[in-house]
Amino acid sequence: MKIIDAHIHFSNIRSFHETANQQSHVDYSKSGIVKEFSEAGVVLGIGMGLTETKGIGFPDPEAMTPMGLDLETELPNNIVYCAGINPYSLNDQSLILLEKELQRPNVVGLKIYLGYYPFYAYDEVYHPVYELAEKYDVPVVFHTGDTYSERGLLKFSHPLTLDEVAVRYRNIRFIMAHFGDPWVLTGAEVVYKNSNMYADLSGLIVGTEKELKSYSEGRFLDHLRHALVYCDHYDRLLFGTDWPLAPVKPYIEFVKNLIPERFHEDVFFNNALKVFPRLRNIID
Repeated sequence: MKIIDAHIHFSNIRSFHETANQQSHVDYSKSGIVKEFSEAGVVLGIGMGLTETKGIGFPDPEAMTPMGLDLETELPNNIVYCAGINPYSLNDQSLILLEKELQRPNVVGLKIYLGYYPFYAYDEVYHPVYELAEKYDVPVVFHTGDTYSERGLLKFSHPLTLDEVAVRYRNIRFIMAHFGDPWVLTGAEVVYKNSNMYADLSGLIVGTEKELKSYSEGRFLDHLRHALVYCDHYDRLLFGTDWPLAPVKPYIEFVKNLIPERFHEDVFFNNALKVFPRLRNIID
């Protein structure tokens, strides 16, 4: 089975290096992700554009829009990305740069970091971003749920706030990253109700293969299992790891245990091609 990892990171972010070294124990480098993808049968990964300056770190109000992938000077051949948005740096000039970025064949979507930046998905600051997404027929990925920084504000990343955007912009495909965890039942309802809303299953667990197996066997994920059954839209769920938060191959097995086998090909591959149409020109 071919696999697309629809949510990874490849940015020189301090917290990602710390997580790789102290929690997931992955090799957070170009050679590291190439090796993990090869061993796991992943044919392509989608990076979430993100950068930080030498200031306070992410979330960084000084980062320029569009944010890209800067872990190393060159990307692996099988990694594309979603250009990241910093609402504090959105202005006429950055929107021109963002539009130029969307004309690159390896830019397949846009990423908005709800919760990390204190703006709701429906805030007017993002309206020009949605207009570009519609013009270039690319999806918009939202961070939702728990934030990986204590400086995040959870009210902005609650999945219910995406409903208003999905209704207003019916021609745009939106992706609810992390399924809104821990508010996954709300996330499930937003996906269920809106035909243009998708969700990825990335970043649900941080750690090694040991942690992934442990949480799979216990009751920790009962809320997620309930939400997946309630949503009942495996045609709108995407596989993603949130690498380097967890190793790729064990995370694949972790998600396989959550999804009925008859839907594996859709969740792990086909749905990503629907949401990210530019991938069809990239994958052989």
